[in-house]
Amino acid sequence: MIVTVTMNTALDRILTVPNFQRGQRHRASEKLTLAGGKGIIVARALKRLGVPVVATGLVGGRNGRRVLEELSEEAVLNDLVRIDDESRTSTAVIDPTSGEYTEIIEWGPLVQPEELEILREKVDYLSRGAEMVVLAGSLPRGVDDGFYADMIRELNRHGVPTVLDTEGDPLRLGVEAEPELVTPNQLEAEALVGQEFSDEEDFVLALDTISEMGARNVLVKHERGVFAHLRRENGRGRPLRYRVESPAVEVVSPVGAGSVLLAAFIAARLERVPPDEALRRAVAAGTASTLVVGSGQFEPREAGRLIADVNVAELASVAAEH
Repeated sequence: MIVTVTMNTALDRILTVPNFQRGQRHRASEKLTLAGGKGIIVARALKRLGVPVVATGLVGGRNGRRVLEELSEEAVLNDLVRIDDESRTSTAVIDPTSGEYTEIIEWGPLVQPEELEILREKVDYLSRGAEMVVLAGSLPRGVDDGFYADMIRELNRHGVPTVLDTEGDPLRLGVEAEPELVTPNQLEAEALVGQEFSDEEDFVLALDTISEMGARNVLVKHERGVFAHLRRENGRGRPLRYRVESPAVEVVSPVGAGSVLLAAFIAARLERVPPDEALRRAVAAGTASTLVVGSGQFEPREAGRLIADVNVAELASVAAEH
């Protein structure tokens, strides 16, 4: 069982609007409403991959009720904590003619201390039977930046591996708490290490820096694939570093692709497949998710078809090269 924690759940509305232009009136050609938030998307993708998963987190108000209804319709097992304030709405506008998309994301609810305590108890209970706990997404108002870090340390004490996918100070503090895996995108990783990446060497240096900060394994996602820093199974020797490039496809919607990639990587590692094969599967699944509208909505068979076109290269460390 994998447990996902979504602190800032959302009701995702995805609108398809051909020839979208700012300042103009449009009629959407398609509309899709889904339960959202990074942890929810990871849970949806894990279920599609046949991995037992339960989604927890915080939900509130009418939007929260709709999130619960959507999860029930999808048969995604969930045990979320109800809060008083209203869960947010996230709106994505996809223009199929240009391939561009625009996201409008609300801040989210104000969470009370007693509600956070109930969630902590819930995660403690669920994690006792868990293979791994995934902490994903932004923190809503009223939640301290160190919340994820505290949870990672607590789960580490109980021997439960954690995955962290967030940004800003919650990411920085969370990395220092030594999670099993962190998965920032390029912009989040650049902010974490304090410099922009212009070439492969920058990515490799960033992987090593983030690892030195505390993360045991690191995936840095970018628009062409991922760079990875993975410990060897026995924990000995130099870590493995990879550049993984996704196959060229005609993207319909990139929304949620990073969360699908993470879910597929977790699923592959649970099967104990070699790290290069796990990365290959992960990038193939993330790419497959860009071919359809709907975060976490992808066809595993399509992902399987794309695996052969994913390019994986093992890299030397920058220090070793010099």
